[in-house]
Amino acid sequence: MISSTSNPQIKNLIQLQKKSKARVEQSAFVTEGIKMFEESMTGGFLIKAYFSESLYNDILGKDSEYFKGYSFEVVTDGVFKEISDTLTPQGVMAIVKKPEYGLEQMIGDSIANLLLLEDIRDPGNLGTMLRTAEAAGVSGIILSKNSVDMFNPKVIRSTMGAIYRMPFLYVEDLGITINHLKENKFSIYAAHLLATHNYDEIDYIGKCAIMIGNEANGLSDEIAELATKYIKIPMEGKVESLNAAVAASILMFEVYRNRRRLK
Repeated sequence: MISSTSNPQIKNLIQLQKKSKARVEQSAFVTEGIKMFEESMTGGFLIKAYFSESLYNDILGKDSEYFKGYSFEVVTDGVFKEISDTLTPQGVMAIVKKPEYGLEQMIGDSIANLLLLEDIRDPGNLGTMLRTAEAAGVSGIILSKNSVDMFNPKVIRSTMGAIYRMPFLYVEDLGITINHLKENKFSIYAAHLLATHNYDEIDYIGKCAIMIGNEANGLSDEIAELATKYIKIPMEGKVESLNAAVAASILMFEVYRNRRRLK
C-alpha cells in the first residue's frame, strides 16, 4: 500500500495532472471517478489504477473479481485525498492512454460534420463541447494549437466519458486545415456578430463545419474570413453574446436536427 506523497508513482500522478508536458511525454493522462475508470478499462485505454484504501476494502468485500485483469495500487485515504483534484473524491484514479485520431478519418464520410474551435481557453467549456458533440452526432472536433489542453483534468471531468469516444485533433495551422476542408466539399459556418443569417435558416445537409471562437474575442479576422457563411443566434434582451459552449451546443444540435429529417 502506498502511504506517502513522496512515492514516485504518486509524484508521477501529480505531474500528469498538473503538467501538459508530462502528459505529452508519456502519451497519457489521469482520470478520476468510478465511471471514468470503468470506461477506460472497457475501452482498452487503462494503463494503471489507484484505489483509496476504503474503496478497495469496500469493493473487495463484495466482489474480489473486480480487481482482476489490470494493474493497480492501493493508496491510503489520506494520500488519496491529497492528490485528488476533486472536492469529494470517489476513491479511484487511473492513468490512461491518450486516444489518437487523424483528420482523414473525420472527414471521409459524405455527411461528415465538424466542430472547429479557435483558441478555446476554458476547460469546462471544452469538456462540455466534447460531450455535446458526441450527443449531437458530430464527426470530429478540430482545435487550434493554442486551445486548452484536452487532457486537462477539468476538461476530462466535464466530458463525462466522451473523451474516449469523440474524435478530436489539434492542428498547427487552423487556416490551412479549413482550406483543406473546403477543398473536400465542406461548407464552413462561422458563429459571428456580423452575420446576417440566423442559424436556423441554413440547410446543413451536406458536409459542414461550425466554427466557434475564443470566449473573450471570438474568431480572429483571419479565420473568420475563411467561412462560407456567417451565422448568428437571435436573442432577446440586452445580452450581447452567449457562453461559447452554449452557442456551440445550439448550433451542433441544429445540424443534428436537419440530419434527423433525412432518416
